[in-house]
Amino acid sequence: MAVNNEAGNLLGFVASVTGEQNLRVEENLGDGFVRLRVAEAERRQAKHDIRCIEDVVIEMLRNARDARARKIFVATTRDANTRTLVMIDDGDGIPAHMQDRIFDARVTSKLETIHTDRWGVHGRGMALFSVRENVSSAKVVTSTPGLGTSLCVVSDATKLSERADQSTWPTVGTDDDGQTSVVRGPHNIVRTCCEFAVEERGVCEVYLGSPSEIAATLRDRCRPDDESRHLFVDDIAELPVCERLYAASDASDFMEIAASLGLVISERTAHRILSGQIKPLRSVLARLMHRSDPSTPAEVDLMKDRRGLKVSSDDLGEFSRMMERDFSYLADRYYLSLSAAPHVRVTKNRILVSFDLDKPD
Repeated sequence: MAVNNEAGNLLGFVASVTGEQNLRVEENLGDGFVRLRVAEAERRQAKHDIRCIEDVVIEMLRNARDARARKIFVATTRDANTRTLVMIDDGDGIPAHMQDRIFDARVTSKLETIHTDRWGVHGRGMALFSVRENVSSAKVVTSTPGLGTSLCVVSDATKLSERADQSTWPTVGTDDDGQTSVVRGPHNIVRTCCEFAVEERGVCEVYLGSPSEIAATLRDRCRPDDESRHLFVDDIAELPVCERLYAASDASDFMEIAASLGLVISERTAHRILSGQIKPLRSVLARLMHRSDPSTPAEVDLMKDRRGLKVSSDDLGEFSRMMERDFSYLADRYYLSLSAAPHVRVTKNRILVSFDLDKPD
């Protein structure tokens, strides 16, 4: 700690005596040209990489994908000018001693490989550094190697912009190659998640919602293969990050575990989740395509009255002929004639008879 303080004092002294620019410049080349120090070049690159909150979201999604996540859960809220993002995944996880250093520049676990996708090159060790440089705070909430990760990012909307419309979902269509793609809609957080989900379908699933919706979805979508192991766990941190909410014994426990993942909910909300009042979300891709999610079983309403009137075809025919005979009462008085036999239709609680009239010449 003393060494860090001395280093900070030394930098402050140098800056005050020689000017701040000397801490940013490695070499003055003359005629207005300079060679920037690496740290200053990295800081400027970070400002270029992240220009809005949607850029933060895509970098975090790509980071989770590169950590071999199969499911990614994005919880987002905004309170006044404060935007909070919590991203939870079932990927490789991060060792404890690296949970702060992953936000340093040029720190990556992809020494031999990089990933090139529609958003560019990923694996330079600059994504999370760029995120932290442009937001109010960025941290690992919880993570264990092999058990997944939860990251929390808080940004100030007055400093890092975002789209005004954050509720509209985009629409899909086909591109020039005949492939499904997002074609219309504001470039908001929703669209960012949708574009990523379409691009990475078959690789990972993305779920997007409020903290309470994501908590309900985690509990429903991430059930353990062997539920008995939850009965003998001394420390909840021994469980995969995405499965921890399923181990909650009651609403109070659920609220505490959610908070340990970065999802802030009330005990009342926890009760509503456990009682099924807050439904789990479908994946972003399923919602975008407007189709049912096969992992969600269809609900059966046992209280619904499915009784209805059933009439045989013979009885319907006889009733139609009776109606045709009785129609003569109106036909004689108003000079009407039928173009066809009366049509009888039976619904659950109603019998409808239609008389098609023949138009006069």
